[in-house]
Amino acid sequence: MEVHHVTEDAETFTCNAFLAIGEDGTTTLVDAGGWEGVVDEIRSHTDDLDSVVMTHQHGDHVAQLEAVADAFDPDVYAYDDHSTRTHELADGDSVRIGDETFDVVYTPGHADDHVSFVSESSLFSGDVVVHDDGAFDYGSFGRTDMAGQSRERLIESIRELLERMPEGVEHMYAGHGSVFHGDVRDVVETALERAEKREPKYPDE
Repeated sequence: MEVHHVTEDAETFTCNAFLAIGEDGTTTLVDAGGWEGVVDEIRSHTDDLDSVVMTHQHGDHVAQLEAVADAFDPDVYAYDDHSTRTHELADGDSVRIGDETFDVVYTPGHADDHVSFVSESSLFSGDVVVHDDGAFDYGSFGRTDMAGQSRERLIESIRELLERMPEGVEHMYAGHGSVFHGDVRDVVETALERAEKREPKYPDE
């Protein structure tokens, strides 16, 4: 499965949006992002988009979802309701991303509707856990200082993610920061250790 970071060239604030292309030609977009150029970037890789799966519906992840849906008419999978949603996601479901099957893990704390997707080889973690960001260079976690967010719930979610993650996951595609290839479990465990300290992620929290 090939995974392309289709918002990598964005100059506006957006999440990482990933286009997964399976060996069988199946195409899936993980999050739509907030960059107006995302439709053209998807078209540079494929003429058809079979599905979109959403980690959550914060603006930087969902702003271009309607534009993507209008352009490609894909199936849209999301935990919470959205005007473009065609399939509701729930904890324990399975969903296809590219040509791989991923387990849906409900991971709130950063957002009430947050889900992560994990397979035998890969993790699409959204904003629950990221490899690097402005706070930490290795093993960071989603912010929880805004209304409706909860550090305690995020900690529970990261623990649940670790319990549900198979051994040997080698690819991590997070909503922000860089793509990581290597021991993904160690990155997630490091993020959990930091989150459990219950210290502000950013000095101004």
